[in-house]
Amino acid sequence: MHADVLALLLVWLLCACGASSRSRGRTLQTYSQIRSRRETTRTEGGVRKPGSPILKRSPDITKNPVTKSEQLLRIDDHDFTMRPGFGGPAIPVGVDVQVESLDTISEVDMDFTMTLYLRHYWKDERLSFPSTTNQSMTFDSRLVKKIWVPDMFFVHSKRSFIHDTTTDNVMLRVYPDGKVLYSVRVTVTAMCNMDLSHFPLDTQTCSLEIESYAYTDDDLMLYWKKGNDSLKTDDRISLSQFLIQEFHTTTKLAFYSSTGWYNRLYINFTLRRHIFFFLLQTYFPATLMVMLSWVSFWIDRRAVPARVPLGITTVLTMSTIITGVNASMPRVSYIKAVDIYLWVSFVFVFLSVIEYAAVNYLSTLQERKERKLREKLPCTCGISHSGQIMMSSSYSEMDAMTTGHYGMPEMNGDKRERILVQLALDKEQGAHGQGGNVRSYNSSIWIDTHAIDKYSRVIFPGAYTLFNIIYWSIYS
Repeated sequence: MHADVLALLLVWLLCACGASSRSRGRTLQTYSQIRSRRETTRTEGGVRKPGSPILKRSPDITKNPVTKSEQLLRIDDHDFTMRPGFGGPAIPVGVDVQVESLDTISEVDMDFTMTLYLRHYWKDERLSFPSTTNQSMTFDSRLVKKIWVPDMFFVHSKRSFIHDTTTDNVMLRVYPDGKVLYSVRVTVTAMCNMDLSHFPLDTQTCSLEIESYAYTDDDLMLYWKKGNDSLKTDDRISLSQFLIQEFHTTTKLAFYSSTGWYNRLYINFTLRRHIFFFLLQTYFPATLMVMLSWVSFWIDRRAVPARVPLGITTVLTMSTIITGVNASMPRVSYIKAVDIYLWVSFVFVFLSVIEYAAVNYLSTLQERKERKLREKLPCTCGISHSGQIMMSSSYSEMDAMTTGHYGMPEMNGDKRERILVQLALDKEQGAHGQGGNVRSYNSSIWIDTHAIDKYSRVIFPGAYTLFNIIYWSIYS
């Protein structure tokens, strides 16, 4: 009896435990389902309070973080390897430029380096998108690689690059109606054909040329967006050697025999060179060397150790100045303005050396002639004259011992020479009766020898001053 009761109790307990377990499972399943539905509601409609109705917002889809830009612009629905409006009229592409800096101007390489912001404007209806606020979207360089952009390049450029610090300096702005603004920050080194015939008193005009590489004027019409106002410059742009006089823009057509006509945009700027640096480094030293060479005209012609080194020093200094100037210049095949000034100055310095060579040679001839006259003179011990006779101071000590120095007081050298030569001429006149001709000949030798230095003191400065007046009036 007892065994039956115990068996019934065990069966009842087992049934009770199974029912409780099934009830607990249904409870857990219901809670997880409720939680899943709540998470779904939060994702779709945003966070809401329990028990409140679901409010669906309708924001501008251009600002929806869930929508991808490629999907919004329908990048995958179009072939952006083709230009906008392919098969129709040429697409207009407006351009404007802001010059950030003009870095270097090189006469040796005949080029210049410029940093600028290059902006392109065009309309591509394939990029239009719906927007309730008419706001644009801005992208970086990652989207540029997926759409069509104008293929601009710089004609006659040597080097160019787009800045990439800290990222690529590229901006793409798309408007709802399909208008596009594409801007890049680029540094370009381009060729500039300079005419250095007036260097350093020259004015140079350089151009930066922009052109489409692949599209002719039948496919792409390139133009300045706002005419001459499309070019803006930074007011702080300055160069050490040049004064920037003017920036302006022009537009022309370029023809290539194998491909056709292309629109080309020009950024023209005019530079005038500062002259003060070259005045200090070239013109003033050259002028001083020429003036220094004139000092020898006031030095006694018998002071050979003084006059010869002075002439050689000035010639070598002028050669150094000419070499230094040409070392920093291109090897052009025409004469520059600075070459004319330096070489004329060199000629003046060289002529001052030649002038002393002529003076010394004529003085030697004169001394030989007078030495022959002294050998024919009788002893003058008993001659009484108000200006006592002395030999010329141009003679050496040996000549003094030969002719005789009788302890007479020193006289002016020119006067002594005249007395001595006059005495010789009087003797020749008494002996041959032709004193007039001999006197005229010997006197002319003496006058020419001294006149070279005297005339050079006036002729050299006068001629150099006249040259400077003509030079600066032509090149200034």
